[in-house]
Amino acid sequence: MKEISYNPLTPEESFIIEEKGTEPPFTGEYDDFYELGTYICRKCETELYKSADKFDAHCGWPAFDKEVVGAVIRLPDPDGIRIEIQCSNCNSHLGHVFIGEAFTETNTRHCVNSISLKFVPGGQSSR
Repeated sequence: MKEISYNPLTPEESFIIEEKGTEPPFTGEYDDFYELGTYICRKCETELYKSADKFDAHCGWPAFDKEVVGAVIRLPDPDGIRIEIQCSNCNSHLGHVFIGEAFTETNTRHCVNSISLKFVPGGQSSR
């Protein structure tokens, strides 16, 4: 049986990704970032989001209106109100998904911690 190997995490990354923490709003490196490329999971490098699906929700975290098909799972949050989103490959905490805010045609906002992501340049831009 092959051993699964993940990227090492700093204590701050581990707090958010493994302990389901949240980075402070407007502090993440990808909040106001609109380069061409793909966003992957910091822990396992699974493709999660495309830059073409990123938009400015003015919420303080990167916002996407859809994920790469099959890349993200949705689970009820322990608070009983929100829906948590996780990487479908390694279960890393990404953030939360909100439905019905009418920001985009999909009516969906994935509110993601920058620290849960890595950016890979190239591809199509949302701008």
